[in-house]
Amino acid sequence: MRAESLEFFKSIVNAPSPSGFEEPAARLYREYTSQFAHAVETDVMGNVLAWVNPDAPRKVMLAGHMDEIGFIVRYISDDGMLYFDRIGGHDATVAVGQRVWVHTAKGRVPGVLGRKAIHLIEPDERKKAPDLSDLWVDIGVSKKAQAQKLVSIGDCITYQVEFAPLQGDVATARGFDNKMGAFIVAEALRIVAASRRKPKVAVCAVATVQEEIGLRGAKTSAYGTNADVGLCVDVGHATDYPTVDKKKVGELSLGKGPAICRGANNNAKVVSMLFKAAEAANIPYQIEVAGGGTGTDANAMQVSRAGMAVALISVPIRYMHTPCEVLNLKDVENCAKLMAAFCLAVEPSTDFTPGR
Repeated sequence: MRAESLEFFKSIVNAPSPSGFEEPAARLYREYTSQFAHAVETDVMGNVLAWVNPDAPRKVMLAGHMDEIGFIVRYISDDGMLYFDRIGGHDATVAVGQRVWVHTAKGRVPGVLGRKAIHLIEPDERKKAPDLSDLWVDIGVSKKAQAQKLVSIGDCITYQVEFAPLQGDVATARGFDNKMGAFIVAEALRIVAASRRKPKVAVCAVATVQEEIGLRGAKTSAYGTNADVGLCVDVGHATDYPTVDKKKVGELSLGKGPAICRGANNNAKVVSMLFKAAEAANIPYQIEVAGGGTGTDANAMQVSRAGMAVALISVPIRYMHTPCEVLNLKDVENCAKLMAAFCLAVEPSTDFTPGR
């Protein structure tokens, strides 16, 4: 991966951006895409739209959401402990004992997710997974007034975990889901902008907001761009580690390329063009399937206005929705190349209507 691209990837992954609090990631996305996009705008939802060749009548939308899961301060107790609500889907067993940042107007405040010690938990209770409502954030004070000087109701919370390399091209971080996707659509747009083959259509790379709480940013940005074809990128469940039943989930591995999805949420002609683009450019790819909706921004895009010809591309990831998500950087890079190749292959006359 290009050094400048890797630095942007690290910085946007590390930026705190729970759903509804995406501005730190949005700021980085605007700064990066402004170097090569012909136009960059932010809508009232907070989606950031970066355009190449914006005046072309045919439009392609690329979507990767930049929000991550997190927490939000709901109540401060008399003893200075912070109780919180979840933002997005969490596994409470992962949360216990984690260090966190509370992001305030004055800066971030360190804390830990507390629960009574294992020695004090009754045997029957030990057999049950904890509920998030039974946990709290301890910021090291003992009075409500002390806590109120540091944090406010409604401040967001993230884990104190950042990007770190593992072995080879494998890396770990919180928030790969799906600031990785926002990075990929930005990189795809950069490749399109730099290509000698000038795009014949408008390409809009959208870093969407609030995916984790209902695909909300994709709904509005798909309507706003009025694109008739789009690609969504998100994380997909890698199955190359113990205990995962491939018969139920399918087979996806780190390092074998992005996964092109087949199924009802994916236009067959878009999928066919992705296969051809990957093979022409020698980009490795895998196939995943979804019998119905995918639970990604592709769902919202597909049914926007009178419909959009959409396909979902996934990057395999291990341990989704934990502070230690794991992926292969080559898959990320190849996903951006695949999306760019698709955009450059779309003609103003390309017909994505099924059966024609």
